[in-house]
Amino acid sequence: MSILKFENVTRSFGTGEEAAEVLKDINLDVAEGEFLVILGFSGTGKTTLINLMAGLDRPSSGRVTFKGAPVTGPGRERGVVFQSYSLMPWLTVNGNVQLAVDTVFPDLSKADKARKVAHYVGMVGLSHAANRRPAELSGGMRQRVNVARALAMSPEMLLLDEPLSALDALTRANLATEIEQIWEADKKTCVLITNDVDEAIILADRIIALDPDGSLGREFAVTMPRPRDRGAMNQDDTFKRLRADVTRYLMDVGIEARVEGTRRLPDVTPIHSVPTAVKAAQKGLIDDRFLDFSQLHKIYPTPRGPLTVVEDFDLKIDRGEFISLIGHSGCGKSTVLTMAAGLNEISRGAIKLDGRHVEGADPERAVVFQSPNLFPWLTARENVAVGVDKVYPRASQGERQDVVEYYLERVGLAESMNKPACELSNGMQQRVGIARAFALSPKLLLLDEPFGMLDSLTRWELQEVLMEVWSRTKVTAICVTHDVDEAILLADRVVMMTNGPQATIGKITNVDLPRPRTRKALLEHPDYYTYRQEVLDFLEEFEHGAKPKSRSPKAIAAE
Repeated sequence: MSILKFENVTRSFGTGEEAAEVLKDINLDVAEGEFLVILGFSGTGKTTLINLMAGLDRPSSGRVTFKGAPVTGPGRERGVVFQSYSLMPWLTVNGNVQLAVDTVFPDLSKADKARKVAHYVGMVGLSHAANRRPAELSGGMRQRVNVARALAMSPEMLLLDEPLSALDALTRANLATEIEQIWEADKKTCVLITNDVDEAIILADRIIALDPDGSLGREFAVTMPRPRDRGAMNQDDTFKRLRADVTRYLMDVGIEARVEGTRRLPDVTPIHSVPTAVKAAQKGLIDDRFLDFSQLHKIYPTPRGPLTVVEDFDLKIDRGEFISLIGHSGCGKSTVLTMAAGLNEISRGAIKLDGRHVEGADPERAVVFQSPNLFPWLTARENVAVGVDKVYPRASQGERQDVVEYYLERVGLAESMNKPACELSNGMQQRVGIARAFALSPKLLLLDEPFGMLDSLTRWELQEVLMEVWSRTKVTAICVTHDVDEAILLADRVVMMTNGPQATIGKITNVDLPRPRTRKALLEHPDYYTYRQEVLDFLEEFEHGAKPKSRSPKAIAAE
């Protein structure tokens, strides 16, 4: 039986020639008790769609009905959980949930209200934190309060607008599992908006893609039995086929080639801090152990004494190798990266690049951070030129401009070179950051969760961009990531770190997959899920704060 229905719904913003269609010709039936997932890229109108379901917006044409009656505004029968937490900072967990109870059930006794609040706070696993305020909660706990508050309204339907996107990977996975358990217990109708394919498959009875033009695309039935275990699914052929089908569809409709190639890269030589005589003596000699981490330690002083964050990090990287560094939050991945960049002092041990000790920051080691750190008042072109002008002082102005424009084209910004950074989306700003790093012609490229702030599908697109540009330069690279698929997609070797403090290398996996790589091709490779399982098994071993087993660096390297 249909509980929510869209009939020929279109939503436009603006008027006349300025009108922009965000959603068009949406026809949709949501069955009672169904868990429906709407999956699509940012900017495709997913949030507008959920706002129409919630009654927070009205269609420009067509109609939305709930149980046959037109949706004309918000109602308690449709509970909404948004991406942002929207909690009252001065109220406790109980107080925030009680706001909903007081509004929806004003005639209940004080004792009944308290019991209802306690029930839903307990349902999301926050009884132990019932008297804490939002500032005392983690991101995952805050989102649990949001879910409890929505459930406390006793809605017939739960609308979830990317509720997990602001969370780290582990918290996101755990909360997704809890949402499935809550849905199973109450059998409420659920609609989830997400951009994460695995999350969609874990939770959905049915997945519908929202195409970039704002229309509904292909529909995928999810028939795997519940409950769905993430680890077990990695070995499930049905999961693999569905994951490949959904990924292939989204990439075909959403990721089009944006890379132009009208400019050629000029033959100019960057000037780094290596003395000319040393550079000449070393030329062509160092390929093996081009980057050498030797018994690296990072120790911070604390009131309770020295705290060792990273210890005995020992890794040898050859010239042109791409390394992915993965581990749970707090394991020291970024600490290792910032020491390699010369931005963080080495406590003990050494890092050598091309035979020389790393001491201080230098453009020979380019860094792309999670946040692109652009000058907002400068254009994309000017942001890249800042570094290029310093690194190529002997090149002509025209040659330096060619370098800037070449890499901006490579990352798909040929039409946006002259836009100020403040007018660019997060994804476009990160493209500028990638172009800026490659334009320095660095000896070492360091990527610190470069796509961590972006939605899953935009990450896919920029991963393709990164691989395309890297394949032309073969610069030695290290990418810190928490994304298993990203780690395997990019790397020659995946280096896994144990939990901190005293974090070290726990396992190294050699990724023997053909290059150039695409996500679609890898999903069809017979060895891909074997590599994925190796990394997932390691992360699961350390998921709950387990300490590393005592193993020698030689044993780890031999695995």
